[in-house]
Order: sequence, then C-alpha cells, then structure tokens
Amino acid sequence: MIACDLGSNTLRVVQMDCKTKKRIKEFEKIVKTADGLEQTGEISKATLNRIIEAVQEMKKEFDFDNDKVFAVATAALRRAANRDKIISKIKKETGVEFEVIGGTEEANLTALAVREALKRLGREDGDFILLDLGGGSSELYIRKNDRAFIKSFDLGIITLTQKYESLDEVKKCLDSETQEIKKFIDEIYKIFGKPKVFVSTAGTATTLASIKQGIDYEHYDHEKVSGLRLTTKEIDDIFAKLLKLDQEERDRWVGEGRSDFIFSGIAILKNVLKISGFDEMIVIDDGLREGLALSKCNDKP
Repeated sequence: MIACDLGSNTLRVVQMDCKTKKRIKEFEKIVKTADGLEQTGEISKATLNRIIEAVQEMKKEFDFDNDKVFAVATAALRRAANRDKIISKIKKETGVEFEVIGGTEEANLTALAVREALKRLGREDGDFILLDLGGGSSELYIRKNDRAFIKSFDLGIITLTQKYESLDEVKKCLDSETQEIKKFIDEIYKIFGKPKVFVSTAGTATTLASIKQGIDYEHYDHEKVSGLRLTTKEIDDIFAKLLKLDQEERDRWVGEGRSDFIFSGIAILKNVLKISGFDEMIVIDDGLREGLALSKCNDKP
C-alpha cells in the first residue's frame, strides 16, 4: 500500500505492509505548496513545477505498477482558486491523481495514525488532544470519554509567516490568530473536561523532538522521535538555540527551505499548548500519510 500526502509544505509518502501495519519505505520532499498562497490565492507555476519534480522523484523510489496507490492533498489545494487546474496538470505530467480532502477527513486520518502509534508505543492513554500543525492549516482532534471532537482551522506555519513581516509581528498577533482554536477548546473542556495528554504531530513537533535528541535533519530517525516527550522549557531552549545559529547551521538542523517557517511553527505550538492547559507534549511522527495507508488497508477485503 502506497499513500501520498501533498501537504502545504511537504510531499510525504509511505509504503506500508497491510498485514503488519509497518512502514516498508518512506519519502519526503519539501515543495512549499502554500508558498505565496496568502498573497495571490493561487498555486504558482514555480510551485507546480516543484510538486511535479518531487512526484517524479518519488515514483522512482516506489513500485507504482505493482502496488495500490492513494494520493491526497490538503489545505493549500483546498484554498487555491486554481486547484482543479493544478491537480489536472500534476496527473498529466506524472500519472498521479491527488484527491483534495476536507479538514475533518484529514484530522480523522491523522488521528487514526496517532492512535495506532500510541498503541504501538504502549502509550494508549485513551483521552488526548491532538494538534496537527501544517503549512496551510491546523487540525485539532480532541478525544474525551470515547467521543471525538474535530475541527480544522485556517492557520498554518507558511500562511502565517507570509502574512506578517517579522517574527515579532507573528508573536503579537498569535492570540487573535488562535482565538477560534481557544474558543473550540474552551467549549469542549467546559462540557467534557480536559484530556489526559497533549499530542503533536507534523514537522514542527518532530523537528523539535529530533533536535532534542541531537539529530540533524539529514539523519532524522522517526523511531527515535515518535513517543518522545517535550516540555515547554525544552521547546524554549531549542527556540533560543536556533535563533543564535546562522542560516547554514540552522538549515542543517531544520532542513533547507524550512528555517523560514520553523519559528512561526514553534510560536503557534507553544500558544496552543498554553491555551490547552499543558506544559508538555508527546510527539508522534505518524500523520496523514500513515492514516491514509491504514484506512485503505482496513478497507481491503
């Protein structure tokens, strides 16, 4: 089973063995799908070319002819006025057709992967709040008393970074930018109470966890990252460390093409932790692509 996730910053692909539910192979390429979207409302030609090149590179790594393939796209394509044209062009050039899915489906699939990962790690806490912080949107999934509450928000690390001129401006506007998130959390907590743990997935969280382990971007290891606990103090320390680095060294730790957005990502993550009432989180590497694969594996006769 091959599952492809065209996110607002990264193309992520996984091949999964449906019997064991283990990864066979994975692929990741930064494409900045949401680059310029905040200003123009469209996916640019340069961005389209990056996506096509990444998909073509991906196809060299996997056996697309002898395995089932499912491909989805998320927030950037949801918002883009020219999404149909982009999807059509990608299919014409690569043969891969991406389905644009809604925020609720994205959150459900991501939560499926996270629950499986927590179970695998022996940390199936039952009640949890999950933040999937993406490039163009953020999804919150709150599981409490065997009920799930899901909402997608138009707040992402790329779109937020490109909306403001500086990190200081981003910080100043965070409370207003996360107002709807706070309202959603407060409503759930008021009726059902606070979950036991805070879980975070996607690039900002996994990068922070990797840096805590002393692992740079090139040597990233999902097995060493998934399940790691991070406190707000540790997040602050990593933030301060990254600020002191020059561009080249920063890229070594967070990945080329990602350093522009990592600070906004950390700021959003800390803000959501605060309004959720937590001072630590569990980082899970598994996300939408794994959830998509698991879902399709479960659908197999």
